[in-house]
Amino acid sequence: MAEIQSNSTGLSGEYFVAAELLRRGYSVGITMGNAKAIDILAEKDGNQFIIQVKAIFKKKNVGWPMMTDKVIENIFYVFVNLNGDKMTEPDFFIATGKEAKPKVKQYTTRGIIDLSTLNNDDFKNRWDKIH
Repeated sequence: MAEIQSNSTGLSGEYFVAAELLRRGYSVGITMGNAKAIDILAEKDGNQFIIQVKAIFKKKNVGWPMMTDKVIENIFYVFVNLNGDKMTEPDFFIATGKEAKPKVKQYTTRGIIDLSTLNNDDFKNRWDKIH
């Protein structure tokens, strides 16, 4: 069986998010690392959206590394669990920057958004937030 390589996690997440947005009728551009803090630019019905994608390889990764001071409140965050260990479809958790910021557990030198704080109906598959 084919496997997602764990070193391709970030790019895999971006492509999965782009594909889902395209499926939902958005025009999508992936920045390929050329724009700081922006992974995807999306447009629908004349509205433009900036999206930052955070991806983990599997649930055992616990969560997504993120520093409180790096959260941008007026963009969207799509947190992706690739389920790479099970080779099932990815799980998507969508949050605004304002929703994401208080979810960060900040430590001295690092921060994390724990999977358990997003694994609920307020965030799972909430593509409707991007409007």
